[in-house]
Amino acid sequence: MAELNNITAFRGERKVLENFNLTLHDGESVAILGPNGCGKSTLLKLLTREIYHVQRPDSSLLIKGQEHINLMQLREWLGVVSQDLQELYTPYTLGRDVVASGLLGAIGVHTHLQLTDAQQERVDEVIDKLGLAYLNDTMFQRLSTGQQRRLLLARALIHNPSTVIFDEPTNSLDLQASFELIATMRELVQAGTNLLIATHHVQEVVPEIERIIFMKSGQIVADGDKASLLTANNLSDLYGVNLKLMVQDGFYHAYPA
Repeated sequence: MAELNNITAFRGERKVLENFNLTLHDGESVAILGPNGCGKSTLLKLLTREIYHVQRPDSSLLIKGQEHINLMQLREWLGVVSQDLQELYTPYTLGRDVVASGLLGAIGVHTHLQLTDAQQERVDEVIDKLGLAYLNDTMFQRLSTGQQRRLLLARALIHNPSTVIFDEPTNSLDLQASFELIATMRELVQAGTNLLIATHHVQEVVPEIERIIFMKSGQIVADGDKASLLTANNLSDLYGVNLKLMVQDGFYHAYPA
């Protein structure tokens, strides 16, 4: 799905990744765990072409084997749900327009961008699938954070992508909204959609995810199967705090040692 070779990337003037290497495969769901500032979000933004790496002869970033990608094609491969995207929407955007904007690669729907009848039908289909029709005519500013996040998920699914990227999926959500989103994430995997999750909360690693990547200070420090990596000792080392780990119904829960 993606291959990163000797990647160096900056956020502003800060170098976040240097000589970074990673391969992500089609057909797998992956969780990237690490403390704040370790480079998780930067990695995701590289994949979605929100930022670009430093061009060097020995570096490359391939998506589906391609280095130069049409952005409309990219949207059919990768859907994105993130708080950064959520904060970009103007407060007066209607719920239905949030979803429809995914077809246009826009933030909201603009009057000069018109949807075809087929596109309108696709918007209705995704909204109905997630049970969001009651939000169609509500302005974004009047929605709860959980409702906003679910509209962004519908936006991400509008092209039926093979992979959906979640950056801190339950950040700022209450328990009900968090559990609803996690349940939907599980349904996506079970229906054949791959997930790529970046988080510092181990409880967001849904049972269907098998590959875990640990990041720290802009580097991958571990990469392997969930059963091997998700241990109390490994997580204590990753986050620099003594903790214990409990597994219940396939979910992992960390708490102070």
